[in-house]
Amino acid sequence: MKHCYLIGIGPGHPDFLTLQAVDAMRRVDVFFLLEKAGRGKDELTALRREIMRRVRPHGDYREVRVPSPPRPRAVDRDGAAYRAIVADWHAEKRRIFAALLTRELGNGDSAGLLLWGDPALYDQTVSMVQAVVAELPERVGVTVIPGISAVQVLAARHRIPLNRVGESVQIITGREAEQVDPGCVHNVVVMLDYNASFQRFVGQDMDIYWGGYLGAADEVLVSGPLDAVLDELLRVRAALREQKGWLMDTYLLRRRESPEVDAGDDG
Repeated sequence: MKHCYLIGIGPGHPDFLTLQAVDAMRRVDVFFLLEKAGRGKDELTALRREIMRRVRPHGDYREVRVPSPPRPRAVDRDGAAYRAIVADWHAEKRRIFAALLTRELGNGDSAGLLLWGDPALYDQTVSMVQAVVAELPERVGVTVIPGISAVQVLAARHRIPLNRVGESVQIITGREAEQVDPGCVHNVVVMLDYNASFQRFVGQDMDIYWGGYLGAADEVLVSGPLDAVLDELLRVRAALREQKGWLMDTYLLRRRESPEVDAGDDG
């Protein structure tokens, strides 16, 4: 039987690999690398290959590299139109996964897909691969290996908990941040934000904890009252995009708590 490991590798640095991820990587016969197009995106492939070399220094594995279909960024579309665009994108990725599992694996072989962060958090590779193997004529086992997410690294780097006492934390995308009522936001992590949507929350008494390239050697952090650090943050993001051609950033928006009032003091 063939087998496919979906391995969460953390946000980019080999130190974030779990022992379970290392063990899975050592079982793999072939690694599938989906390569994104665009300036600087070869750095993402280089990071994964460095992780592979760290775990398998003797190079006793194969690599199969294929172009990854571009991710849609139709943030200005309504919900139905956006979901239709994403459905087409997912269909193309399923076609690629089906071809890889059929052509590149022999009976008894295992493949590995190295997935950024944690495969269960804003990554639909698990559901796409599950849909593919359900339709293949041959049996393919699937194992999902959880990973350290950028959200966890963000909190650790800023030395904060994700939630305060008695408070929940919500995780949304940049697209949702473009549409949500700012007055309803109290403690929210935003991922996959291409448009600096935090600008919508100026004047809301918010603190921001921002991280770019979290866990990587060139990690950048910015934090403070959003109104005060907004200009700096916009300059930093623009400079990083210009320098590298791409940016992976994650941030937490947190409304400041009102000072506690002593109920026994009537003035």
